[in-house]
Amino acid sequence: MTAVPDQAPPAGGAPGGTALPGWVAASITFLCSGAVLVLEIVGLRLIAPYVGVTVQTSTAVIGFALAAIALGAWVGGATADRADPRRLLAPLMVAGGALVVAVLPLVRFTGQLLQGADAGGVLLLAAVAIVVPAALLSAVPPMVVKLQLASLAETGAVVGRLSGIGTLGGIAATFATGFVLVAILPSSVILVGTGAVTVLAGIAVAVLLRRVPGAGRLPVGLLALAIGGGALAAVAPTPCEEETAYHCARVVADPARDSGRVLLLDTLRHSYVDLADPTHLEFQYVRAVAAVTDAAFPAGEPVSALHVGGGGLTLPRYLAEVRPGTRSLVVEVDPGVVAMDREQLGLETSEELRVRVADGRVGLAEEPAGERDLVVGDAFGGLSVPWQLTTREALGLVDRALTDDGVYAVNLIDHPPLAFVRSELATMRAVFDHVVLLARAPVLAGEDGGNLVAVASRSPLPTEAIAAALGERELAWQVAEGDELDRFVGDAGVLTDDFAPVDQLLTPYGRP
Repeated sequence: MTAVPDQAPPAGGAPGGTALPGWVAASITFLCSGAVLVLEIVGLRLIAPYVGVTVQTSTAVIGFALAAIALGAWVGGATADRADPRRLLAPLMVAGGALVVAVLPLVRFTGQLLQGADAGGVLLLAAVAIVVPAALLSAVPPMVVKLQLASLAETGAVVGRLSGIGTLGGIAATFATGFVLVAILPSSVILVGTGAVTVLAGIAVAVLLRRVPGAGRLPVGLLALAIGGGALAAVAPTPCEEETAYHCARVVADPARDSGRVLLLDTLRHSYVDLADPTHLEFQYVRAVAAVTDAAFPAGEPVSALHVGGGGLTLPRYLAEVRPGTRSLVVEVDPGVVAMDREQLGLETSEELRVRVADGRVGLAEEPAGERDLVVGDAFGGLSVPWQLTTREALGLVDRALTDDGVYAVNLIDHPPLAFVRSELATMRAVFDHVVLLARAPVLAGEDGGNLVAVASRSPLPTEAIAAALGERELAWQVAEGDELDRFVGDAGVLTDDFAPVDQLLTPYGRP
């Protein structure tokens, strides 16, 4: 009896044994996988002007992207076993690309209805931005794999190779978008460009396969969808006057004050600048910080100040005006905001008023020890202080930068149950010997929210003088210290670099 060597039976592959040229299969997989990652990254920036940038926003976008990838791969693979993938590749690519373009107007029209929405609105807007186009494009790679399989003996090599190529496409798209594209192009251009390239690639695939029996034709309706999506993108409302590297930003005039200008970053009125009068302080929290400087330092004398977070540079301009000779360094992470300050808000820098573009934590780490009379914290990422500026380690850097009698004043925003503010105060008290809180009575009672100003120092703070200065600035704010502050802080935990759930503490479903 003669032994017969084992042979793998045909796997089927494409009906008729027609596989795509290797470079075509690789290109399609690379492009579709990369387009999904571009959509994920830009989708976060697209919804930020309406719901802010928080951990919940990022989580929703990433979660829906992963769900769409899983759904698309599962359904795409199952469909490839039941139908000829050559009939579906081009339509899926054109439909996916067209919907990437259509995401722009869909998010902007929907965002107008969900401005400042809660967690449910965040989830809805993230789903609108991600799910359908990402699922369609994620269905393409398993179909390409099906076409390329000639026998079971090649399954591992084919699946592994195309899986690796798809992963490389995602990696390339992630780095190119995060490091290059968002720095030179608006999100709208990135999305429309990605969608258009995908649509054109789908059309090219349809042309390539048109002579293959059973490949089918590209539905005219999909081309109409691509054109219609582009037209809607052109007329969709945009909340941005300028899209910076971090924000959707615009400057609006104050109708009640000819020289007043408001800088809006995403969902927040971030700064108010009076172009004619730098001593005019419109926002209450800025007046509260100014009251601290009135009480802590002799009138008219210059100080050395570090401002973590710039915005419209309202307070640095004020200090330069009322305390001639003051030397301020502003650390602002967003170069686009600094450019708007110069072009629209009349910012003029000098040796006494310098601006450095850097992350606030990096700026603190590079500050010389013991040189600053005043450190002001006014940095926000969306609705919250960036977590890396709230921790015991970060406040240790603030303490190191201050002189022995230097003062740290930080603007905070929170709402009942005020879990974040309580934890931040507990953290400040773990670093500084003297801490007080400035706020309206309803806020101190836990009945209301909004802006609060926390003040800290190694040396005793002039609380009576601060209270008097608040009154002089027509602020109905109180100074909480001692036992009152103990009761307010309660058993709130200290924030550290290892554990700082700032966004969760800020939300109604977060608890101290």
